[in-house]
Amino acid sequence: MTQPDIVDSHCHLDFPDFDDERPAIIQRALDAGVTRMVTICTKLRLEPQVRAIAEAHAPVFYAAGTHPMSAADEPLVSTDELIALAGHPKFVGIGETGLDYHYTSESADIQKQSLRIHIDAARETKLPLIIHARAADDDMAQILTDEFKNGPYTCIMHCFSSGADLAKAALDLGFYLSMSGIAAFPKSQDLRDIFAAAPFDRILVETDSPYLAPPPHRGKRNEPAYTAHTAKVGAELFNMDYAAFAAQTTANFDRLFWKAAQ
Repeated sequence: MTQPDIVDSHCHLDFPDFDDERPAIIQRALDAGVTRMVTICTKLRLEPQVRAIAEAHAPVFYAAGTHPMSAADEPLVSTDELIALAGHPKFVGIGETGLDYHYTSESADIQKQSLRIHIDAARETKLPLIIHARAADDDMAQILTDEFKNGPYTCIMHCFSSGADLAKAALDLGFYLSMSGIAAFPKSQDLRDIFAAAPFDRILVETDSPYLAPPPHRGKRNEPAYTAHTAKVGAELFNMDYAAFAAQTTANFDRLFWKAAQ
């Protein structure tokens, strides 16, 4: 039986977890109906190898930025560097960037500086900003809102697992929320409620693989083929059948990640 087409909007195919079987993992994704995937570079010095994966596999696109947890250890990126990368035909987003005060609160100042540079690049390139936010809801909402006043940009709150106030702030700016395997965990009802209250034309799905595998694979290595498990939970939240939810989230992806649109 043919699976409905769906997109994994955020994965990390360059991570060593996949080194031994990357082509097979991409093929399993295709077999599961995952027709496109966006692999994310989290340190710009690794951009060439992430780009190479996208160039070698037709269904794979890529984005690049400096992850907030690495902001203090990596050279500060410039807007011009990010704009230059955006010239590649398979480069479809800016980031991931953001704020993480759970693990790296001591580098909050440099994280904020890096985030604003990425926002500027997203504004200039018209590519979506890819945000990682953890334990930084108030600062994140403030920066995203303040920067939007300086000039509009588009954005996806990747692997959204923050509170309702940050969700509202992002949605009020016209941004998107992405469901990861966390939304499928049994104890994530509060998070599911946040997604269920959001406009369904602003929802994407992702794996964030190799992390956060949804049930029934929880605790194991995640991979893009498992996108469907999270999407089936999303379909239930919106009282849609799986095929309709897959079609809606794919349309949402195409609107946001316009360079990867079929």
